[in-house]
Amino acid sequence: MTNQYVHFQRNGDIVHLTLARPERHNALVPELLDGLLDALKQCHHTPPRVIVLAAEGRSFSSGGDVRAFFDTPRKDRAAYARQVVGKLNEVILAMLNTPAPIVSAIQGLVTGGSLGLVLGSDIVIASTKASFAPWYTVVGFSPDGGWSNLMGQRIGASRALEIQLTNRTLTAHQAYEYGLAHYLVEPEALEDQVQTLCQNLCAKQPESVLSTLRLNRPAPSETAAALKLEYDAFVAQIQTEEAHTGMARFLKQAP
Repeated sequence: MTNQYVHFQRNGDIVHLTLARPERHNALVPELLDGLLDALKQCHHTPPRVIVLAAEGRSFSSGGDVRAFFDTPRKDRAAYARQVVGKLNEVILAMLNTPAPIVSAIQGLVTGGSLGLVLGSDIVIASTKASFAPWYTVVGFSPDGGWSNLMGQRIGASRALEIQLTNRTLTAHQAYEYGLAHYLVEPEALEDQVQTLCQNLCAKQPESVLSTLRLNRPAPSETAAALKLEYDAFVAQIQTEEAHTGMARFLKQAP
């Protein structure tokens, strides 16, 4: 099964989901998020033993597409934000409820709300070329994708806040040190590490794996409430003059 922006491939007990919008750094738009939701629903209907989330191109995902937000007429931006952030929240919650471990393979940059795809994963393998940054306080957006809650659970609330306020970029080594990434490998070894980990997980007792996931994943109800707070704040902030001028300035400087 292939969506325009998300490719779905099942090989026996393993499902590979690949973000496929490399010309836009796999930026999050409704069509891409719909593709992820459809793929995760398929995994609910016929659960694999492992799901691998990866991306084409040199970036994993640059988060919400700033160009798409800016090109949306100002009177329609709130509605567009509700669509994008709402769908992203659905994806994160679907990941946390998926009856299989999710392994994300991060080959490049992760910015903005796309961190939610990393935080919704159970095991993160990062290439040494990976990096992670928020960009909210630069562009003039409000945090989404779990930055305000799930990121704090993963690396500590105080550290997560400092990174968001200062827009500090985490290198792959820092992400590994902080516990955001569980494995750190050279780029050429990323695929081999994914295969090794998948074989490891497939060899485990399936019901025990599911019980372990249920007991250790972030609580869905608490996560849903935290994501709703982000959703409301993002929609309010995207309508401000600060966000409008911030996007214009960011796009003028972007490569």
